Amino acid sequence: MFGFGKAIGIDLGTATILVHVKGKGIVLKEPSVVAIDKNTNEVVAVGQEARKMLGRTPGNIVAIRPLKDGVISDYTVTEKMLKYFIHKVCGTFVFSPTLMVCIPSGVTEVEKKAVVDASVQAGAGKVYLIEEPIAAAIGAGIDITKACGSMVVDMGGGTTDIAVISLGGAVVSDSIKVAGDKFDEAIVKYIKRTYNVIIGEKTAEELKINIGSVFPRTQKLEMDVRGRDLSTGLPVTLAVNSDDILEALYEPSMKIVEAVFGVLEKTPPELSADISDRGIYMTGGGCLVYGFDKLIEQKTGIPVMIAEESVSCVAIGTGKALEDDNMLVKLAAQQRRVKY
Repeated sequence: MFGFGKAIGIDLGTATILVHVKGKGIVLKEPSVVAIDKNTNEVVAVGQEARKMLGRTPGNIVAIRPLKDGVISDYTVTEKMLKYFIHKVCGTFVFSPTLMVCIPSGVTEVEKKAVVDASVQAGAGKVYLIEEPIAAAIGAGIDITKACGSMVVDMGGGTTDIAVISLGGAVVSDSIKVAGDKFDEAIVKYIKRTYNVIIGEKTAEELKINIGSVFPRTQKLEMDVRGRDLSTGLPVTLAVNSDDILEALYEPSMKIVEAVFGVLEKTPPELSADISDRGIYMTGGGCLVYGFDKLIEQKTGIPVMIAEESVSCVAIGTGKALEDDNMLVKLAAQQRRVKY
């Protein structure tokens, strides 16, 4: 099926890129950030090194996140980033690798074509696209080929993808642009509004990871952060607690709950019964914010499970899909119909 080239699965995330190589598993996990020298248009750094430069670069260097809300916002930079990661994984190759790239379930045909074109320009031979909730379900160990409803909520950096899957495809799905990045933005706004202090998005992310919650904690946590006091313009250290973050994340977390309700309302009754029995599976880095499983379980009355290796589920799913000839035939047929 693959000829002589390597078979590579890529979780092309807004915040993080994970690369799965057939037979080796996940071989790379790096931030989807690229630093570019504006004078020469040359790539200065990619991934972890580029992420360290966010907010700290001189005038001639700009650190860019070329994916926004799960789709390509800067085509040229995305192509350079993909080329870098493909070469890092494959080294010098004679035969072009086969790529399977994950995309949010709500993207347009134009956005899909942009992913395919960027992948081909980056050196790929054959390119397959797979929807994130399908890949997440496969990676979570769900047998999606059965005539049985499974619900997956995949929360990444740019999008939250929700799907009810049966017989290898999404019966009902939705993708909303509320996920990890929106949580960080909500924390920045809350700290500014409540304490009159500006913090960076990286600091907000640390708050989210360390003391963040969307469901009341039994024990309050606290963390010191540094920011700039808007009244004096000077650096200041601020003590922020988990109740602050609970309040900050209330609005974006409820938007995700509403989207889950929306998909459940459109789900056929037989599949709804399956979901009630089997529960809802959560994947992606966003679901690791404390209490997301408890919140959705409380609001829906349906058991919620966080998948093992939830951050890597989508990448693992792409790897498994690459080894499934029936899945490849199905995906290739879908792509031929729309002629990417």
